[in-house]
Amino acid sequence: MKRRALVKTGLAFGSGLMIARRAWAQGGTLNLYSARHYNTDEALYGNFADMTGIKINRVDAEPDPLVQRLRTEGDKSPCDVFITVDAGRIERAREMGLLQSVKSDVLSKAIPAHLRDPDNSWFGFSKRARVIVYNKEKVTAANAPKNYEDLADPKWKGKVLIRSSGHIYNQSLVGSILAADGPVKTEEWAKGVAANLARPPRGGDTDQIRAAAAGEGELAVTNTYYYANLMKSKKPEDMEVISKTTLVFPNQGNRGTHINLSAGGVAKYSPNKEAAIKFLEYLVSAPAQKYFAEGNNEYPVVAGVALSDQLKTLGTFKEDQLNARVFAQNNAEALKIMDRAGWK
Repeated sequence: MKRRALVKTGLAFGSGLMIARRAWAQGGTLNLYSARHYNTDEALYGNFADMTGIKINRVDAEPDPLVQRLRTEGDKSPCDVFITVDAGRIERAREMGLLQSVKSDVLSKAIPAHLRDPDNSWFGFSKRARVIVYNKEKVTAANAPKNYEDLADPKWKGKVLIRSSGHIYNQSLVGSILAADGPVKTEEWAKGVAANLARPPRGGDTDQIRAAAAGEGELAVTNTYYYANLMKSKKPEDMEVISKTTLVFPNQGNRGTHINLSAGGVAKYSPNKEAAIKFLEYLVSAPAQKYFAEGNNEYPVVAGVALSDQLKTLGTFKEDQLNARVFAQNNAEALKIMDRAGWK
């Protein structure tokens, strides 16, 4: 099979992996706007180019600037596919009219309904669970929180580590709690969490895990892939963090653990719609799903795809079946609630 180029701001990347042929037309171009910044994605995208002969022209940037670029370009935009992390971000693009609904039996059959837009404007391609990590030297398994709601319990005063309310991961989490518990209880909960913070929020999820291991707090809220990537690390300091901590999948006795997504959709004015749909369909193929699982320790959305060794070690869990559009649409109200609660 002839090797094709993956073009990213003038640089070419090879995939180094061949996968089974599919009955797709060869050739063409795909313009991809991507807010995913994981090195392993080079192989994911390069493999599509090798397999189909469709050259990928990729623009990498942070999510909000990419959305703004799409808005500014309007019907002159060259973008075919927009892919990003967090359902809140892809939903904003849909609400702004920047995506188009597509019909694909491949996508509809492969992706569970709660992991895709009801109108088929965007689709989730990998999952991450938002979990509670705790310091095993400070907290026993019997005493550890069982639900997100437990984070507001006064017994955890000065012990909770979580990133800022401004980060969309927390806006989506609180958006899911808002859907489950309603606005009054959610605001009471947010006030409790703010009162229980071990320090003013700073840093990313990995920083919260490290702080819990160091004893700056006892509980840390994080996405699973951050913890799994530390598990995969051979650095002594990372191995020590993992040795001192473990995690809980919250709300197993009721609605299940909050799940968020890396998701993508076809741009409204895509000049290469056929290639765009082929690319999205490729992302649910077994080889592509394996890249998500092994490359960045993300959960596949397609049933039957093997997990990474690290995710297998974490065990199975019940996930919240709330449609991702619901908690995504709650992002704005969730942020207001957190701000009023003093969670900055």
